[in-house]
Amino acid sequence: MTILNPMSFKASKTHKVGKARRVLLWVLIAPVSVLLSGCSKVSGLGYEEGLSSVNDITLPLWQGAWIAAGVVGVFTLILILWPAVFHRAKESKGEFPKQTQYNVPVEILYTLIPFLIVAVLFFYTVQKETKIVETTTAPAHEIGVEGFQWSWQFTYPEAGPKAVITGTPANRPTLVIPVGEKVRYTITANDVVHTFFIPAFMIQKMNLPGYTNKIEFTANKVGEYPGRCNMHCGRNHSQMLFNVKVVTSAEYKQYIEDLKASTA
Repeated sequence: MTILNPMSFKASKTHKVGKARRVLLWVLIAPVSVLLSGCSKVSGLGYEEGLSSVNDITLPLWQGAWIAAGVVGVFTLILILWPAVFHRAKESKGEFPKQTQYNVPVEILYTLIPFLIVAVLFFYTVQKETKIVETTTAPAHEIGVEGFQWSWQFTYPEAGPKAVITGTPANRPTLVIPVGEKVRYTITANDVVHTFFIPAFMIQKMNLPGYTNKIEFTANKVGEYPGRCNMHCGRNHSQMLFNVKVVTSAEYKQYIEDLKASTA
């Protein structure tokens, strides 16, 4: 017959609790260590740096918002796991955790911190948005962008009033723009609300029936990028796609000349 030693059982339980504490500490510290080791270069978190003038403005805010969310998430996780794991030591000793009805300083703190986070994000959002929507008196180029069910129409005034590129769901149109030159986009819709959205450039502007929106930006890198409607506009919304082709200045001039010739 084996006689169990209560002291050895208690020591074993305390050892397990201590082991759980160490594991939890590593779980919490490891992600923070990884983040700190990469602080010299913060990830674009899905966006490439420097593709457009809007990226240059928006990307730091995007990264900052995710960092703030990560810090809040880790802190919240600690607050959840701390009583679940570390208070087990007291339970193993037969101690009942102290019951607190309220704690005024803590309640003020967890009300003030979210308010400050939202206030800081709001301030920088307004600041960045003001820069993004600024328009100049004489942009280098102008292009009309009209959304309709369910495709896009791009107008190039430089090539004449008939220089219009119209797409269909089966044949998506291509928006050709020059690299390194500011372009003003006049954005309209002739039926329902659409949204002119180029994800890589962090560009999004609504096409509103009866109202003209405008936005200016500069594409900084030659290449091809996808565009789409970002507002559910009806049955074939998912087919409202277009291509964005960023070309050199010489290629853009030739494109305009070709449009002039084709509509003459």
